[in-house]
Amino acid sequence: MNITAWQNDRLVGCIRILTDGYFFGTISEILVLPEFQKMGIGKRLMELAWETTHTSLFFGAQPGKEPFFEKLGFVKGIQSYQKKKERRK
Repeated sequence: MNITAWQNDRLVGCIRILTDGYFFGTISEILVLPEFQKMGIGKRLMELAWETTHTSLFFGAQPGKEPFFEKLGFVKGIQSYQKKKERRK
């Protein structure tokens, strides 16, 4: 599921939710253009994600972004692991 934010005909933000529709939902990404950050767009996208899905939501946060999610009532859980691949040139 994708929820988007627009200014006229310009896409300025989006959130992508992957869900089984019953129990598990994960926010795979939330993006807001830098010049549109600190305007409440990310907050509204997160609210819409919560209101729209029928599942619990799980996601990881970039270091330093945790306070944003905590202000919205999300609680930090077990940390995830990652293994990065080098980008092909």
